[in-house]
Amino acid sequence: MNNILIINANIVNEGEIYLGCVLINGNIIAEVAREIENIPSNVKIIDAEGKFLLPGVIDDQVHFREPGLTHKATIKSESRAAVAGGITSFIEMPNTVPQATTQELLQDKFDIASKTSYSNFSFMFGGTNDNFDELLKTDPKKVAAIKLFLGSSTGNMLVDNEETLEKIFSSTKMLIALHCEDEKTIRNNLKEAQAIYGDNIPVEMHDVIRSEEACYLSSSKAVALAKKTGARIHVFHLSTAKETSLFRNDIPLEEKRITAEVCIHHLWFDNSHYKEKGTLIKWNPAVKSKEDKEGLWKALLDDRIDVIASDHAPHTLDEKSKPYQQAPSGGPLVQHALMAMLEAVHKNKISLEKVIEKMCHNPARLFQIEKRGFIKKGFYADLVLVDLNSTQVVTKESILYKCGWSPFEGETFNSEITHTFVNGNLIYHEGKFDDKTKGMQLTFNR
Repeated sequence: MNNILIINANIVNEGEIYLGCVLINGNIIAEVAREIENIPSNVKIIDAEGKFLLPGVIDDQVHFREPGLTHKATIKSESRAAVAGGITSFIEMPNTVPQATTQELLQDKFDIASKTSYSNFSFMFGGTNDNFDELLKTDPKKVAAIKLFLGSSTGNMLVDNEETLEKIFSSTKMLIALHCEDEKTIRNNLKEAQAIYGDNIPVEMHDVIRSEEACYLSSSKAVALAKKTGARIHVFHLSTAKETSLFRNDIPLEEKRITAEVCIHHLWFDNSHYKEKGTLIKWNPAVKSKEDKEGLWKALLDDRIDVIASDHAPHTLDEKSKPYQQAPSGGPLVQHALMAMLEAVHKNKISLEKVIEKMCHNPARLFQIEKRGFIKKGFYADLVLVDLNSTQVVTKESILYKCGWSPFEGETFNSEITHTFVNGNLIYHEGKFDDKTKGMQLTFNR
């Protein structure tokens, strides 16, 4: 059993930063205090002087590609990169091969993760136009959410039947996570671009094709339907300033029935970066204008946007290096997501307390995750120690993703993650991993 005492830490939790200690007993936080007097005799002491102790990050949207797409990534490889990046829990999407659209196929993913994941885990069940009965079997205490693609789907996962969509919204009490882009609008925009450029559409057209109109039309319909049916929805990866008007900040998060997420890449990049980064920053929804980026930041800071996530979606460099129309959308981010937000702290764009609210506390509240996301007595000891005064350059050699590349390659970050604890176990420490200990399946207080 682990008996670990972290002393002299700048603890960041629930809007406060204070100097204190955390005692870990087994998997659990046994005590949090400014001083701990009765120290057990067999405890291992970690002196965190000068460092900041954060709750482990909960990433509510990743694509770890297993099963079926393991040439890109595996649950093992990407969860390893995640803990190096301070992410102690992830929620993974259903569009693998095969897709997690039956309870049996969903369980297969849980079985893989239980044997290989460095971090804690859950998965979403994928809704389609024709698996309604199977969807209703989903256990709300064990499964993070229902995922619906209202655009940009793979395989059979585009839910474009409005009758089916309303039926799902009306019939499940589970949280429904949504990818919102209007496919008809995108197809029309693509035809117009092809008429001008033929097969040589430049990547700079990506945010024109996957436009503000496509995003807002889909998001606004989803919000309207949620208000009509009373469904609990969470809109993933907002990419436009216009969409932020659909969400409110005048009630506590726990009372919201309609919530929103923004991703690292939409806060960091804008369409001026396409010239330099090309298809490496091709995501769906697209990275859009500087004005959209600033609108997203504003909504994040005023609490219309509730969660920051990565939408980690790796592809091989060969795949990403293809011409615009052939290059897949998505990129790897879990190793550097927290680092990117800490860089925003250094630049005074956001407070450290607000980062922890959006990446740790709010995902736990929003998904009703049991005993995670906070530094509290009785909670699981998912913790991250960060040195905010250590310069790190992202190099190809330092990248841990199986795909071997990052859109942040060459970037200098002014922070370093030194320790990551998962359920009280020191899984990552200054470049070294505990390869024997595995994460736990998340459970939900519903």
